[in-house]
Amino acid sequence: MNRRLHKSNENRMIDGVCGGIGEYFGIDPTLVRLGWVLFCALGGHGILAYIIAAIIIPRSPLV
Repeated sequence: MNRRLHKSNENRMIDGVCGGIGEYFGIDPTLVRLGWVLFCALGGHGILAYIIAAIIIPRSPLV
């Protein structure tokens, strides 16, 4: 099966990045969001990483 990383259309809070990562790895998007918060708290680079991911990761096609 050809899996591709996309921003989620259903599991989105801001732009769907965490929801898409959660769907790709088959885990709860809430765990990914908590990871992003922890990443931001430990140095602040999580905000920059989220912005870059929001720009680079394509939106999931509407099916």
